[in-house]
Amino acid sequence: MPELKDLEHLLGPSPWGSSGRSFGEAEAAWGIQLPPDFKSVGLFYGDALITDFLFICGPEMLTEKGEWMSDYVRRGKSRTIPRPVLPDREGMLLWGHTIEGDRLFLEDMGSGVWTVSAFRRNLGDWYESGLPIIDWLVGVFGDEVAKDWMPEWPDRHWFETD
Repeated sequence: MPELKDLEHLLGPSPWGSSGRSFGEAEAAWGIQLPPDFKSVGLFYGDALITDFLFICGPEMLTEKGEWMSDYVRRGKSRTIPRPVLPDREGMLLWGHTIEGDRLFLEDMGSGVWTVSAFRRNLGDWYESGLPIIDWLVGVFGDEVAKDWMPEWPDRHWFETD
């Protein structure tokens, strides 16, 4: 089972170094505990656009993006996103997006397991991977997962944090 160090091997070090970032505000605002594997990824690579394509939410953007998407789904603006989104009760966690408009979610499968699902904008469909976030990201950046809708990655990755 892949770990954060396996993702770091593919992407390189965190653009944030070892700063004291936390998801405490989001967890308090929503009254939940976020999945631990998401928190580790979000603290390490969150609030950054990776290689001009994939954005991962971190402590700065998670609440704003989640509340916007939750409201969007609640108002019936999407027929393709099948379930509520946090902070709505029992909602999925919007954890990122691509520059092409794909929306990336984690769905609670019970027993502490959250798996990656996505609204794929260009394909106009709903995707369920069955994989936890670190497994999915290692597979994506290792060109083994989601090859039909993720780009061909360069040998070296870069981050945009502003």
